[in-house]
Amino acid sequence: MKLLDILKFSEEYLKKYSFSKPRLESEKIISHVLNLDRITLYAYFDTELTLDQKEKIKNYLKAMARNRVNFESLPKEEKKVSEEKDYTLENRELLQKSIEYLAKNNVQDSKLDAEYIFAHVLKVKRTILSMNLRKEITAKEKEEIKNLLYKRAKDKKPLQYLLGEWEFYGYPFKVDERVLIPRADTEILVEQCKFILNEIEKPKVLDIGTGSGAIAITIAKEIPSSIVLGADISSDALEVAVQNREINGVENNLKFIKSDVFSSIKDIDYDMIISNPPYIPQEEYEELMPEVKIHEPQRALTDNGDGYYFYKKISEEAPKYLKVGGYLAFEVGYNQAQEVSELMRKSNFEILAIVKDYSGIERVVIGRKSGEESVNKIS
Repeated sequence: MKLLDILKFSEEYLKKYSFSKPRLESEKIISHVLNLDRITLYAYFDTELTLDQKEKIKNYLKAMARNRVNFESLPKEEKKVSEEKDYTLENRELLQKSIEYLAKNNVQDSKLDAEYIFAHVLKVKRTILSMNLRKEITAKEKEEIKNLLYKRAKDKKPLQYLLGEWEFYGYPFKVDERVLIPRADTEILVEQCKFILNEIEKPKVLDIGTGSGAIAITIAKEIPSSIVLGADISSDALEVAVQNREINGVENNLKFIKSDVFSSIKDIDYDMIISNPPYIPQEEYEELMPEVKIHEPQRALTDNGDGYYFYKKISEEAPKYLKVGGYLAFEVGYNQAQEVSELMRKSNFEILAIVKDYSGIERVVIGRKSGEESVNKIS
């Protein structure tokens, strides 16, 4: 846009906000930005303004409208902000190049990952990243972005590990290569368990294979009256779980214990046992994408067999630790729901529900220990 076009635009903009002399105010703004005397302004009517100059004029107009004052009365702090260089275009170009770099290196969701990395380094939420690209990205921040992009593209390190944290069920969780990354599908397991636990006064819950503590912590947060125990064989995983317990403030009703399945469990009066065990068959594990196979803990992904070892073991032993009428809830892998259901039936569990995930895959199986009349089944 040329100077005369900008002048007309500015005048119309100020008219909308009922400025008494919009033309005069527009001339003052533009002459100030171009460092020209107002009386000589029209001699340059055909001048093409730079993007930076147009952005400064726009910022002044917004500040005047916001403060309902003319240009000369504009607060000093507002003038300072308006006069600062706007790096939006430069930063957007850097972001776009980052997206393209990830895409060339076969990173799925390259746009999403790049935005998360930028937001992490700039310390803003990804959802408002576009509104925070005006300020200069420092050399140090650019270097950090570059390093994270390289690790994501070349080392195939999962985004969640790069960021060091991830959200599950709306709560923050620290994650690193000691634990599995919490998945959205597991939220379905938590949601279904909540339906049942909300009907029990002070429910007692055991989470086997707790990992980062995502399931146990979320249950403890969502149902404050509950008493929850998270068990895992990995000392490293339990260290992360304890940190997440502190982050989410559920020390009062949640404990963690090192245990190989039920080996260290003493109580036999649980209302519910929940587990998202290692269920990927060994042959499928070998074909996993590098982000998962290289970086996530193998023992939390596969049982090194057919994927059913832990379902069978937990189903057989769980009745000893559950009250009569207590519940057993599993997350299951693709095409495993029917076989897991049969394993549970053999251990005297009545199958109450098989729940599909967001992709239509049967993802959750919930059973009830026999010995009491069935309650209403989950839809």
